[in-house]
Amino acid sequence: MLKMTNIKKVFRTEIVETHALRDFSLTVNEGDFVAVTGPSGSGKTTFLNIAGLLETFSSGQYFLDNVDVSNLNDNQRSKLRNEKIGFIFQSFNLIPDLNLFDNVDVPLRYRKMNRQERKERIEHALETVGLAARMKHLPMQLSGGQQQRVAIARALAGEPRFLLADEPTGNLDSAMAESVMQLLESINQSGTTIIMVTHDPKLAERAPRNIFVKDGEVSEKLKSSPKPTKEAVSALA
Repeated sequence: MLKMTNIKKVFRTEIVETHALRDFSLTVNEGDFVAVTGPSGSGKTTFLNIAGLLETFSSGQYFLDNVDVSNLNDNQRSKLRNEKIGFIFQSFNLIPDLNLFDNVDVPLRYRKMNRQERKERIEHALETVGLAARMKHLPMQLSGGQQQRVAIARALAGEPRFLLADEPTGNLDSAMAESVMQLLESINQSGTTIIMVTHDPKLAERAPRNIFVKDGEVSEKLKSSPKPTKEAVSALA
């Protein structure tokens, strides 16, 4: 579904050259839930922006759903991004003057869907996140956790192949963060691929796959198998 091979990203100015990613290679399969961790400045955000086709890369190969994105122009990248990817941001990025229904509707309009199809998708997405009864409310009338659920509904309405979540619980208290994480787990169990950048090690541990980014390079964090109990050892003896 997503395959990056030896991706490099270099930012250049007249004075300095910064290597944000160095030979970054990663394969994400359909249905994966991948948590991405690492120190600030390690390249996590650059990776997420490249994965979401928001930034280009300096060298390497990137295949998204079997499409080589290397030579796509801006319009082709925008079309692919709109059709394949859903974004969930830390700051929600809701439009304050629009109600929940219209906030979820915004990206669908760019896909030139007819009104009835948009309506069905919006209502289903808001029902999925438990906010169907509040679709006429404004964002300011909701809690932070509810606003993040609207942002998730907006991403889901486009029926993306995978979700990119950038610190989706970063602005939430622990109870709201738990609620959002449970929702993401449920969405993943329904078949949607999720890549989540987080600084919270407890949330990262709940993802089946963990990768760690440092100095622009990636390594897989393999989860250790639980140690056998004394009873299990005795049974094998």
